[in-house]
Amino acid sequence: MRLLFILLLSCGGLTMVCCQPKPQPIASAPTAFSLSSSDVQFLDSLQRDTFRYFWETTNADNGLVPDRAPSNSFASIAAVGFGLTSYLVGVERGYITRAQAAERTLKTLRFFANAPQSEKASGIAGYKGFFYHFLDMKTGERFKQVELSTIDTALLLGGILSAQSYFDQNNATETEIRQLADTIYGRADWTWFQNHNGAKPLVSMGWHPETGFIKNDWAGYNEGMLLYVLALGSPTHPVGTDAWATWTKTYPWATFYDQTHLNFDPLFGHQYSHVWIDFRGIKDEYMRGKGIDYFENSRRATYANRAYCMVNPAKWQDYNSTIWGLTACDGPSDTLVNGKQFFSYRARGAASTQIVDDGTIAPTAAGGSMAFAPEICVPALRAMKTKYGTKLYGTYGFRDAFNPTYRYPARVANGSTQNGWFDIDYLGIDQGPILLMAENLRTGFIWKLMQKNPHIKRGLVKAGFTGGWVAN
Repeated sequence: MRLLFILLLSCGGLTMVCCQPKPQPIASAPTAFSLSSSDVQFLDSLQRDTFRYFWETTNADNGLVPDRAPSNSFASIAAVGFGLTSYLVGVERGYITRAQAAERTLKTLRFFANAPQSEKASGIAGYKGFFYHFLDMKTGERFKQVELSTIDTALLLGGILSAQSYFDQNNATETEIRQLADTIYGRADWTWFQNHNGAKPLVSMGWHPETGFIKNDWAGYNEGMLLYVLALGSPTHPVGTDAWATWTKTYPWATFYDQTHLNFDPLFGHQYSHVWIDFRGIKDEYMRGKGIDYFENSRRATYANRAYCMVNPAKWQDYNSTIWGLTACDGPSDTLVNGKQFFSYRARGAASTQIVDDGTIAPTAAGGSMAFAPEICVPALRAMKTKYGTKLYGTYGFRDAFNPTYRYPARVANGSTQNGWFDIDYLGIDQGPILLMAENLRTGFIWKLMQKNPHIKRGLVKAGFTGGWVAN
């Protein structure tokens, strides 16, 4: 789903729901933040509940994670990536044993290593080492006519490489995990996605066997940072360093709500790459010229998103300093009611590039930014849980989204109430950042783990990153 909306962003296809009023100054984040004992208790329960989404909804036979639950769903390969890393957090937090995590991980990697790949349109899981965005939960075959997705494969690989770094013991199971990770990663032919329409060195967003390459490339600033790091770091089919240089030339640097930073309106674009890569204190040529790092950039984006919601130019219900957060998520309905436009699944967000806001808030917007700005994100999550209770927070933590303004039950079937719309589903690609960024905030576990992965470090070095842990 994420790919579709980035395509629309690139083509100018999303509607700017409201215009930006005069920016309002906001305070800078404090230089230090300590979790209170009640914050720790809250995060303990949030991480435990969110972890259960991946452990309990996954097909244990092949490791495929559903795109959403409890609605009947296809598998999301990106959600599998988040799931693989969540198992490691589960071991560290004592939710499951190392042996349990290793067994689930091995089944998952065996599936992806052995799943059929070819140029055929059906009966396969991928091609050229990449995988289709959605797969059938049971068969693992391409779901309908979805694209062969470069970004979703990158997110899957983030999880696979985290497993490779974690399972370092000298036994048969963990040795096979490491070997399969190298096999799956090494099979991806990143250069194949450059050779289309003369657009080299940028990487295409995807490919369909029916129509060929998607015309849009990964350009601008977004979650594609992880994709290019992996493409550069490939031991078998790496792209040249000109890919990173060309990509950064398309960056939109601007000031939005008193925050000067690389703009991208949905917050997920500022979060996904940071789940696996610690960008604190390391800089490429672009960021050396700006005097900040990508971590600080995401912090500023988070503050800008919150500031926009606090000003609330469209006067949506409940927006305030602790009820905020715009990103891609579910929504109540694609409909116009009393002059107000609402959407179902949509890439909501607020930045200089555009504003897409229909009153729908996603907890993952604040949850996925916890490591950047805990002083505003943790209170936001706690306030949402307190204010909305079981309408928003259930078995697997936060449901995907809610819209307090939308009060038209007859128009929507997926979770409406007389007191606003509340989703019934949890989404894997939104649960993952909540769980994993909470862990990065608390212990830096995933960041420290991935610093040991040679593929990640090689990709960063080739992209021109210097300083910090990359220099060690």
